[in-house]
Amino acid sequence: MQHQAKGRKFSRVKKVRVALLRSLASNLILREKMTTTEPKAKEIRPYVEKLVTKAKKDTLANRRLVIEEIGQDKKVLAKLFGELGPRFNERRGGYTRIMKLGRRISDGSPMAIIEFV
Repeated sequence: MQHQAKGRKFSRVKKVRVALLRSLASNLILREKMTTTEPKAKEIRPYVEKLVTKAKKDTLANRRLVIEEIGQDKKVLAKLFGELGPRFNERRGGYTRIMKLGRRISDGSPMAIIEFV
């Protein structure tokens, strides 16, 4: 039983799962809209929203916290702190939206679009 277990495992070991979340979050930050499976979209939503909340206040400490979470990709950091943080400065949360698309033809996985509001 998984009582109070947080997060989905996606049938992956921990370091592969962390790499998946980082790459999905990086792609969402760079492109601002992406199509993925519904469970992956639901899993990266709080991950990305916490990063945007940290990016709203551009301090050295917040930059280091974001680098620790997402890595040292300069394009992602520039977009996050230069564009997304100031854009959502007045907003208190709920920076992303998930829209369900239906099922994928090949394997029947539920698909969704996740994008910034």
